[in-house]
Amino acid sequence: MEPFVYNGQPARVIFGSGTIRQLPEELDRLGLTRVVVLATPPREPEARRLAERLGDRAAGVYARATMHTPVEITEDAVRVVLDLKADGLVAVGGGSTTGLAKAIALRTDLPQVVVPTTYAGSEMTPILGETRDGVKTTQSSPKVLPEVVVYDIDLTLSLPAAISGASGLNAIAHAVEALYARERNPVISLMATEAIGALAAALPVIAIDPGDRDARGKALYGAWLCGICLGSVGMALHHKLCHTLGGSFDLPHAETHAIVLPHALAYNAPAVPDVMMRLRDVLGTDDPAVELYDLAGRVGARRALADIGMPESGIELATDRALSNPYWNPRPLEHDPLRGLIARAYAGERPRS
Repeated sequence: MEPFVYNGQPARVIFGSGTIRQLPEELDRLGLTRVVVLATPPREPEARRLAERLGDRAAGVYARATMHTPVEITEDAVRVVLDLKADGLVAVGGGSTTGLAKAIALRTDLPQVVVPTTYAGSEMTPILGETRDGVKTTQSSPKVLPEVVVYDIDLTLSLPAAISGASGLNAIAHAVEALYARERNPVISLMATEAIGALAAALPVIAIDPGDRDARGKALYGAWLCGICLGSVGMALHHKLCHTLGGSFDLPHAETHAIVLPHALAYNAPAVPDVMMRLRDVLGTDDPAVELYDLAGRVGARRALADIGMPESGIELATDRALSNPYWNPRPLEHDPLRGLIARAYAGERPRS
C-alpha cells in the first residue's frame, strides 16, 4: 500500500427521480429568497418554467450560458445578478451552465444549487475553466464548488442518444485520468472503476432506447462518481489537450473529450501498466483504448476532430500549445508522438500506443 492523501469535497447531493420537486426545500435550507436561474439559450423556456414554480424565490432568469465559459458572458451575467440583488444561483443544464454559475460564484461568493441534465460531472468539482481571447485557463477554488447538487433522472430522459453518448464518454474521461493521476488514492480509484463500469454498461443501452430509466439512472450515477473523481485529483494529458482544443477552436466540449479519450489513453498506456490492467478488467477487453474508441462508435458519438470543426492546420498549433506549460503526465510529452496523437484524433483513426 502506497502512501496517499484524500480530500473529500463538502457538497450536498440529492439523487433520484422527481428530485427537482425538492428544490424549494433546498433553497429554504440555504436561506435563499432571491435566486437567479441560469441556462443556455435553448433551455431558456425550461428555466423560465422553473422560475415560475419557484415563485417569489426566483429573482429572474439569465439564459446566455455558453460553452467554455467566455469571460465576457460571465461579466455580463454578474452585472445582471447584482442588479437583481440575488442571494443565490440555480443552474439547470450541462457543463456550460454549471461553468457560468461557478464563474459568477467566484466573483460574488453567491451560493449555488446545480441541477445537471447531462453527464458532464463538473458540478462535483471546485474547478473552473474560463476562456479569454481563445485561450482556456483553469483554476481550483472552494468558492466555485456548488453547495447543493440535485440529480433528477427524469431530466435526462429527453437528452438525445448521441449527445448522451458523447456526454457519458466525457465523464468516463474524468475517471480514466483519475486512475493514473499524480494524486490518485484508493478511494478515488474505487469510485473511478465503478463509474467506468456503470457508464460503459449504460451508454449502449441508451443509444438503443433513450427512454430506458434503469440505464439512465446507472449513467447518471456513473457521471456523479466521475465528477467526484475530477474534483478530487489532478488531471493530465487528456484534459490539457481538450482544454487546448476547445479554447483554440471553439469545439464542443463533450464531443472533444469523447474523441480525444482513446488516443490520450493509448499515449499513456506504456507508463501505467497497473491502470491498464484495471481497465481491462472493468471493460472486458485486451485493449482498453481501442474499446473506448469502439464504444464511441456504438453510442453514436463522433470520432474525428475534423467532424466537429477543427481545421487541419490546427494540428501543429494544438501540439505547440499543449507542450507549452503542460500538465503533469505519467508519460513525458514529446513533440512527434503528441503530434501523431492529435493527427489521429483529427482524422478519426483508431488509437495507437
